[in-house]
Amino acid sequence: MPSASVLIYCYRVFIGIGSFGMAKLSVELQKYFLSESVDAVPADGLGESFSSQMNPVIKTDQEVTLNELLDIAGERTFGFLFVLLSLPSALPIPAPGYSTPFGVVMFLLAMQLIIGRDQPWMPERFRYRGFERTTIQGLIEKGIPWLQKIELVARPRLTPVCTSRVGQMVIGIAIALMSISMMIPIPLTNTLPAIGIFVTGFGLLDDDGAISLGGLTICAISAAATSAILYLIARVGFEGMTRAVDAAKEWIRP
Repeated sequence: MPSASVLIYCYRVFIGIGSFGMAKLSVELQKYFLSESVDAVPADGLGESFSSQMNPVIKTDQEVTLNELLDIAGERTFGFLFVLLSLPSALPIPAPGYSTPFGVVMFLLAMQLIIGRDQPWMPERFRYRGFERTTIQGLIEKGIPWLQKIELVARPRLTPVCTSRVGQMVIGIAIALMSISMMIPIPLTNTLPAIGIFVTGFGLLDDDGAISLGGLTICAISAAATSAILYLIARVGFEGMTRAVDAAKEWIRP
């Protein structure tokens, strides 16, 4: 039986794209993770459809691995992974338990972007670590509306921001810092950095320098906010900061 990597490549060719960056990301994520099949009707009417042959390999596995995501991403690996890995923490109601492990992976990716690698390298234990497919599907389903909003305005522009060495170094440094912030187990240091990575990564995915600049602005705001939080913790202690956060939540709660 052909390997999952081969079938994923055939899937991208079958639907007419070489990578997710060449079509709407939300559509392709829906097709791959949320649809029961890619094509319910056989193309020639003679036997099983292409998707029915693929599904037992790539759609019924109980877990999604980073290696599978690397295969899916195609040419735009860095942007795709930044968007997908930051999504759980960037949602309005963040999914717990993802900030630290995904932050570590994104930090490694960002460092490789800084040094100019074309394709990311990951340790074997990272590549084959699994996450529940149903959990990933739920996160993607929640994130699709946000992806669609960005896709309405996304288009290739100011491309040197995303494609030049200087631009990629700046993006890599910003994402590395935001990834470190996501790994800090302190309230208010996860969501805003994840949003910055999400927006910056989406611009990188579509060579949209304007969107990446917007993401870098969010990263700068997040860096200032994280610095202020760490300063307050140094002044009043973690317990005092926690009480202040809880009081703020009570004040804004309707």
